[in-house]
Amino acid sequence: MDSGLQQLGEAIAAALPGAVTGISTAYGELSLTVETSRLIESVIYLRDDPACLFVCFTDLTAVDYPTRAKRFDVVVHMLSPKHNRRIRIKAPTEDGVPVPSLTALYPGADWYEREAYDLFGIVFSGHPDLRRILTDYGFDGHPLRKDFPMTGYVECRYDEEQKRVVYEPVSLTQEFRTFDFLSPWEGSGDYVLPGDEKAAARRE
Repeated sequence: MDSGLQQLGEAIAAALPGAVTGISTAYGELSLTVETSRLIESVIYLRDDPACLFVCFTDLTAVDYPTRAKRFDVVVHMLSPKHNRRIRIKAPTEDGVPVPSLTALYPGADWYEREAYDLFGIVFSGHPDLRRILTDYGFDGHPLRKDFPMTGYVECRYDEEQKRVVYEPVSLTQEFRTFDFLSPWEGSGDYVLPGDEKAAARRE
């Protein structure tokens, strides 16, 4: 554990009473879990305090934990060029509960928040233009949620007769199969592949 990072995390928690609910360090980075309602206050402190100066916004994403009451973590990464440190902020939120937008503090958060909205369905209050950015405007669902089906809900193809792209419900030509990966020849039954008898003899 990096004692310097741990001390910094504890100092930040002391400066923001009740805002920081968790501190951890790993791989030379400090991670703080903060109350979502105090995210803006926390980020302003991290940007402006002389001991922090995390003035460079580098990333914003989310993580889905379907079994938790607060299903999502909004994760923000920032860099302090002055102190050569990185920090990770995690803000837990429930499905459908808006998260304050960071675009007023870091304009570069704009497209990252749109991506989190598009792929996870997380709404950012105060965002200037919150709309899908990677999927189509009529797309159904949010693809990075863990309950989103791997096949999706619709598939698109070019229809030669209509001379345009059409959307249709997904139609699987084959059922899903379960593979045990014991051999490259699935479904071979009792047939012993050349060489497998050596492994069987070794087990005996």
